[in-house]
Amino acid sequence: MAKFHALQDAVRTIIRPGMSVAFEGFTHLIPHAAAHEVIRQGIDDLTLIRMTPDLVYDQMIGMGLARKAVFSYAGNPGVGLLRRLRDAVENDWPRALEIEEHSHAAMANAYEAGAAGLPMAVFRGYLGAGLKDVNPNIRSVTCPFTGEALSAVPAIRPDVSVIHAQKADRRGNVLIEGIVGVQKEAVLAAKSAIVTVEEVVEQLDAHTNVCVLPYWTIDALVHVPGGAHPSYAHGYYPRDNAAYLNWDKIAADRDTFGKWMHENVLNADASAFASRVSQLKGET
Repeated sequence: MAKFHALQDAVRTIIRPGMSVAFEGFTHLIPHAAAHEVIRQGIDDLTLIRMTPDLVYDQMIGMGLARKAVFSYAGNPGVGLLRRLRDAVENDWPRALEIEEHSHAAMANAYEAGAAGLPMAVFRGYLGAGLKDVNPNIRSVTCPFTGEALSAVPAIRPDVSVIHAQKADRRGNVLIEGIVGVQKEAVLAAKSAIVTVEEVVEQLDAHTNVCVLPYWTIDALVHVPGGAHPSYAHGYYPRDNAAYLNWDKIAADRDTFGKWMHENVLNADASAFASRVSQLKGET
């Protein structure tokens, strides 16, 4: 059952070292504020799961919190590679990082299988692809009805899933609008879920066919205005393109990265996100 928490308390009580944690959001509603709180608390040895690791995982990996990353695309969208992730893979800095790479289709199906309580996802895919040569979790099964060879991957069932959304009502029901990736499936597949939201309202006033996560699927709700920055929140603020461009330069150097993290994450808190969004709105 959903309960409202301060971000610090939600992270401290639900996420522990050694867990598998999915921080999901697709192009917008990426839960940066929650990830920053994990960094501040130094919760490490994590298996990080995300379809499209971008800045948020580059930061967590660069701070040495991840032992493994499960993903289907890794990059700074519209800019290039993730430099801290690459440094970890190529140079074991600040620690060695195990990687498990999939296609988008495989990840989406694996989340859906996890949400359905199934042990694996079966789908058409990976035909002629080389990923199966480096990922032992990509296997094949034969359809008992048609004899067709199909791809199979383990279901994704995180210990914790973390997402950002637009609204929650007082009861704890959550509204997601705009592009919806696998947030719903990630929450339903997880043992526990933390949701940060832009605002808390009396009534969601949700229109037909939007994505609403009922209160009983969520463990902790946190009011964090601006909590998706520098990604955007549909209906609330735009994408901070400059932040993505700047990150490439920040992450390119270990010392510059460390200084930025201390100034903008370790010595900041969730309230900084609202300030950053306010500044972004003033520039647009």
